[in-house]
Amino acid sequence: AGPPPAAMRLAALLAALRPVLPLVLGLSLGCSLSLLRASWSQGGGDDQCPGLPGRAGPLAAGARPEAADERPGPGHEDFRPRIVPYYRDPNKPYKKVLRTRYIQTELGFHERLFVAVLTSKATLNTLAVAVNKTVAHHFPRLLYFTGLRSAKVPHGMVLVAHGDERPIWLMYETMHYIHQHFGSDYDWFYIMQDDTYAQAEQVKALVTHLSINQDVYLGRAEEFIGGDEQARYCHGGFGYLISRRLLLKLHPHLDSCRNEILSVRPDEWLGRCIIDFLGISCISQLQGQHYHTYELAKNTEPEKEEEEEFQAALAVHPVSDMTLMYRLHKHFSRIQLDKAYQEIQDLQMQIRNLTSLTPAGEAGLTWPVGINAPFLPKSRFEVISWDYFTEQHLFSCTDGSPKCELSGASKADVSEIIESALQQLNSHYQPLLRFSKRQLLNGYRRFDPTRGMEYTLDLLLEAVTQKGHSHVLAKRVSLVRPLSKVEIIPMPYVTEATRVQLVLPLTVQDLDFVANFLDMFAMNTLDTHDNALLTLLFIYHPYDAQRVSQVDVFAGVKAMVGELEKRYAEVKIPWISVKTEVPSQVKLMDIVSKKHPVDTLFFLASVWTEINMEFLNRCRMNTISNWQVFFPVHFQEFNPALVYRGEQTASSSTDFLRDGHFDRHSFAEACFYNSDYMTARTKLAADILDRDEVLDGMEVFDVFLHYSGLHLFRAVEPGLVQKYALRSCNPRLSEELYHRCVLSNLEGLASRSHLAMALFEQEQANST
Repeated sequence: AGPPPAAMRLAALLAALRPVLPLVLGLSLGCSLSLLRASWSQGGGDDQCPGLPGRAGPLAAGARPEAADERPGPGHEDFRPRIVPYYRDPNKPYKKVLRTRYIQTELGFHERLFVAVLTSKATLNTLAVAVNKTVAHHFPRLLYFTGLRSAKVPHGMVLVAHGDERPIWLMYETMHYIHQHFGSDYDWFYIMQDDTYAQAEQVKALVTHLSINQDVYLGRAEEFIGGDEQARYCHGGFGYLISRRLLLKLHPHLDSCRNEILSVRPDEWLGRCIIDFLGISCISQLQGQHYHTYELAKNTEPEKEEEEEFQAALAVHPVSDMTLMYRLHKHFSRIQLDKAYQEIQDLQMQIRNLTSLTPAGEAGLTWPVGINAPFLPKSRFEVISWDYFTEQHLFSCTDGSPKCELSGASKADVSEIIESALQQLNSHYQPLLRFSKRQLLNGYRRFDPTRGMEYTLDLLLEAVTQKGHSHVLAKRVSLVRPLSKVEIIPMPYVTEATRVQLVLPLTVQDLDFVANFLDMFAMNTLDTHDNALLTLLFIYHPYDAQRVSQVDVFAGVKAMVGELEKRYAEVKIPWISVKTEVPSQVKLMDIVSKKHPVDTLFFLASVWTEINMEFLNRCRMNTISNWQVFFPVHFQEFNPALVYRGEQTASSSTDFLRDGHFDRHSFAEACFYNSDYMTARTKLAADILDRDEVLDGMEVFDVFLHYSGLHLFRAVEPGLVQKYALRSCNPRLSEELYHRCVLSNLEGLASRSHLAMALFEQEQANST
């Protein structure tokens, strides 16, 4: 007899519930534990935690003897997030909330470290310059403070002069200035002298391991002469670290310290001020972090110092001259570099040991160890091509030519790679073999975005043994220059509210395209009330200029401008008339620059440009006064007669930026500030003197490239689209400008496939 039906149903039910049984058990156990925990936390409601109101508990070790019911004072900061409810009084008118410029300001974030260097008029151009060249670029913010300044401040240094060389007055004014200008922006303040060498990276690492919610006065602790044995001040020669919380507490007492405390040394004065009014003494270690220092003896040779105390020092003092400062920097940089190489070797060894335990095994080990594996293309269109080079030539040129001379950064790159390959070979085979280069047979390189620049070199080498026997052999080596740590370059703040002044040069050959330009300008800027103005530059040929009273070639354009001004009553479109046979871009810009304020943001446009708000905003954001100029690469549409050959032109949004190319030969469009142009133009004028004919072969891009220290931002701009038009190339311009214009016209005809199809159809038609 079989099992009863009830047992069969129970077995079927258990089989159905078996997959979810662990989930049910987990939920039941979690609910039980949560109820049990709630009962524990609610039990004993009369008992209170030690230190809370209602019960006097013992103070923790190291805590301040404050009253149990005392609320946190101004110095105490609660870093736990709080939800502040929004409330608006209905009886008061609504005001728009002004948001902060940066989100970190609104959230109350502070920068990590501010560095102040105390210098003097006598050492400003020597020791202070040495400090600036060795460690200044490692710190996020560094200022120099002096009593009296020299006539000329060294380049790249931000100097604050207080007008008095007295040491105590200089320290007082410096502390007051730091509190007033940076007290609310930074968590830590490091004060050092210009005869101090500080290891910047070590100082930055130190502050990252310290809590900011403390009164910290950290440095090399020294005893006061004839003072209290327990009190210590931080020696100024070795630098000292002050927390923001301590600075805020100290500032109200600075005036009293200046009037009541007498001292010869400024560091003693500051230490006595902190001790007398705040009761805080200098310490040399905090939270397991030690402030190591080393005092240099006279005629010290940094390269020969092998003491452990010297190797671990964060600050070294006294540094007597600039040469010693540079030698110290070289020595400590070598120590840090050796440590970095040793850490890399240790990590690579760990990776090798762990790779055997992975599912891929030894096959999963990439070369170099620790660097990302090469990019694996999924199709032939993703294959990264190799560039071939020799020691003299490069066979992949930016201008499209098959062969060009290896020069500049590329030549330095190849020389460095060959030298590095020889060093690696010699370090691997010495002392058995010593290699020297005979010739570079073949060289290949490519940029892999996942790992860096890859090189493959075929070297003809001469190998010399220990006994002096030599042999010539060819050897292939592979090298990788990996991508280093990504850095965010600080840039000045800009907004999209800046007014853009468009400048449009026009010649007689451009008259057919002016109407479309003005229509697009009116639709995308005037109708949208964008903060943009337009100035027209009429370029008359001398023959047309003589007949302007009878026949004005630009009369139609002026009539269109008049219609726009009638349609938009608040808009005025001025024009400037120029007579010349050679319309040099620089000479034309000279005329426009003199008629506008120095803070004007220019957009130098061409008649084929279709203005839109998207590009104008990028022009504002990418152009920074006294910092950066923007030269966009516009998108040039191909000749529709060759691309479509009678078919309907594609108009869907999916075909945007398909039938065309980015014209890298054109530098007609540019965004820059008038002040930057005037500065660069002044340097150009001093260089060429009265040889104005040189300007005929130059563009605005050349002026900024050769005569300004600004960043030149050259990038493709998909928002700047130009319809196809055959440009007229002026043969009176320089050979280079004329050649670039011709190349732009030729490459703007059509793609290779379109040209091949057009030739094929033409041959088919001729054959029939």
